[in-house]
Amino acid sequence: MVVRVSGERNSWWPSPFGSDDQLGMLNHVTDATRAAALRLVRSGRMYDLGRVLDADVPAFSGRYFRQTLVTTAHHANGGGLGANRVNWITEQIAGTQQIGTHLDALSHLQIGDRGYNGWTVAELAGTTGVTRLGVEAVPQIVTRGWLVDVAPLGAGELIGIPNIDPAPGDAVLFHTGWGAHWDDAETYLAGEPGPGRDLARWLAGRGVALTGCDTWSYGPVPAEDPDRPFEVPQLLNAHHGVFIVENLDTSELARDGVREFALIVTHPKLRGATGAWTSPIALV
Repeated sequence: MVVRVSGERNSWWPSPFGSDDQLGMLNHVTDATRAAALRLVRSGRMYDLGRVLDADVPAFSGRYFRQTLVTTAHHANGGGLGANRVNWITEQIAGTQQIGTHLDALSHLQIGDRGYNGWTVAELAGTTGVTRLGVEAVPQIVTRGWLVDVAPLGAGELIGIPNIDPAPGDAVLFHTGWGAHWDDAETYLAGEPGPGRDLARWLAGRGVALTGCDTWSYGPVPAEDPDRPFEVPQLLNAHHGVFIVENLDTSELARDGVREFALIVTHPKLRGATGAWTSPIALV
């Protein structure tokens, strides 16, 4: 194991969880905290926080989703294979995981050429994906979730410190109302409200493992400082190892006044990917 110690001012590595750590604040999630989160479930009601993914969803510049059907054996076999005429349909998908409802891995954002735990872009980037901090290193997540309802907010508006008491390893999600623009991609992508730098520091200071919004990124757009775009997710990702989920659908949770719940976030374990599509669920 190579121990990396920074000589830079205002450095953030090595991580307090160890110089080779890839889990960040998810280190706070344990068997005990998972069991405690599941004890919050009383009625068994489930809320699906994920959005339907297709080629028309709002997408940041350069990102896309394409799906086509694959020509299969039945086309050449007269409508079926064998005496039982078995038929099947399959699809082929091309696109980026950084679209739709998705979980960012800690390899997604850097400050200059340094990411979480001080890994450089040269150390992270391989030919077919990242060699460290890929989404395959992220465990499936079961933890206590909090919903902070601050809707409605407009583009660039900041979320203040919420009146909640999260424990290390918890998830804090924000309902801004911006998700109501989901079907209007031009408006949805034109900006967004979100947590500012003070709230990001508060979340990290409380040991929050996961956070997310009903927005396409995380943090206000336009940014607090126009010369420092996307600084909030950058600091959470690279400095503190806090994971972020984007494009959540929190509307039903907010409508029903749910504020505390068991959150389950599962994702495909794609080696070397900087994120993964997910459909988180909240159980109450």
